[in-house]
Amino acid sequence: MSSHNLEKGSLDGAPETSSTEDNIAPIQHADQQSTWSWETDEANPLNWPAAKKAWQVGMAASNAFVASLGTSIITASHDQIMSEFSVTSTQAILPLSLYVFALGLGPVVGGPLSETVGRYPVFALFTPIAGLFTLGAAQTTSFAALCILRFLAGFFFAPCLAISAGLLNETYKKEQRGLPSALFILTPFLGPGLAPAIGGFVCNRKGWRWAMYTMLFFTAFAMLITLVFGRETFPPVLKRRLAKKRGIPLTEVQRQEDDKPVMERMHEFMTVALIRPVHMLFTEPIVSLMCLYVACEFATLFSFFAAVPFVYQGTYKFGVENTGLVFLSVVIGCIIGTVTIIVCEVALYRPKVAQLPPGTTYPEWRLYPAMIGSIGPPVGLFWFAWTARADISWASPTVAIIVFSWGNICIFISTMQYMVDTYHGSVVASASSANSLARYGFAGAFPLFTIQMYTNLGIGWATSIYAFIALALMPVPWVFFKFGKQIRAKSQYETATF
Repeated sequence: MSSHNLEKGSLDGAPETSSTEDNIAPIQHADQQSTWSWETDEANPLNWPAAKKAWQVGMAASNAFVASLGTSIITASHDQIMSEFSVTSTQAILPLSLYVFALGLGPVVGGPLSETVGRYPVFALFTPIAGLFTLGAAQTTSFAALCILRFLAGFFFAPCLAISAGLLNETYKKEQRGLPSALFILTPFLGPGLAPAIGGFVCNRKGWRWAMYTMLFFTAFAMLITLVFGRETFPPVLKRRLAKKRGIPLTEVQRQEDDKPVMERMHEFMTVALIRPVHMLFTEPIVSLMCLYVACEFATLFSFFAAVPFVYQGTYKFGVENTGLVFLSVVIGCIIGTVTIIVCEVALYRPKVAQLPPGTTYPEWRLYPAMIGSIGPPVGLFWFAWTARADISWASPTVAIIVFSWGNICIFISTMQYMVDTYHGSVVASASSANSLARYGFAGAFPLFTIQMYTNLGIGWATSIYAFIALALMPVPWVFFKFGKQIRAKSQYETATF
């Protein structure tokens, strides 16, 4: 097998549901009496050159950007869909909501599959399939088919979002992971901000179908990066390739994994991706409260896809294109939030970690950006609620969206890093799955009732409801920063002990 194929991976890998740190002890070669150490091997992604690691982040980020772009690129076509398919305003939002619901199913499919065939084949296979369903959505003349095809497109884009955290964990050591994680997570947040701006011009000038064609251009770009620079990063798959190439016998643990019955593997996969995440949502305070906090703020962001056109077209008489440009405030807020996270990483987190033994860190130190950013959502939402009036410039509520978006991304990245550092082994994947299920479940549902809420309550009180929710959840990161160690100690799952 060539080294290129070894790095890229193929479709014949055996399943591996344990953590990526398992089975890395030196393996004795029976003939040569030599020792192969995975920790120091150049094929270990943790030992790759910085440029090669950066390209893997680029592969994950480009695929995640395309997936997130699809959520809201169709926002500006709301009226066109109503007119062409003779559907109600709420029904016209279904293509957006169903796509978002499908993204929440990513861990159920992506996690198990990536731990069977590796990470790379999931990126290489699922994104093109999602592109085909996007093409179908652009061609359909049936509203029901549009909804189904959008759901399937989201379903096949979703695994690329779900497995990216695993790719980062396999490529960067824990103490080095903060910066690439922050930069990667920025891209799925840029998508919902840039998509309405792009879609506003495309839909207004070429029609809603061209919004789907535009998605295909970005999909092709992501596939180009994947095919040229993408490599396999999942250690169990890589170790099997190396063992076969170098004639090194597999460990007993690896042989047992190869011999596992299919049903046993499926049970493990369902446990990690669905059963355990749901259980953790209701029994683990860390997962329950963090997921609730992130899900509510994420859902508020997606509510803006319905609320912003209602406010700016109704109150400020903006056209479709100018309304789309308002969403660039989300992009600005996310960039400022990412800078905030990087500053916290460099100024607060790394100096503290440097004082501890290698490989040791307190998960609560990851919460500095969330504590700082927790003021953003309530301040931004109250600001938006009571300044979005005809007698006040449109610039005021637009700046308020920046403040909200800044706090939102600080909370999301910080709490995700906290959960990754808190739990061990496959429990990390389950915690991430729980977060995805809650986040995308809320985000898909909220836009469906946003217009009715704004129509009946008015802009001020409708937005204030979101603000009061953000205010009520504001203490969450502060509580875990103060009492996180005691709460972790009571968990029924394996957690960090320091």
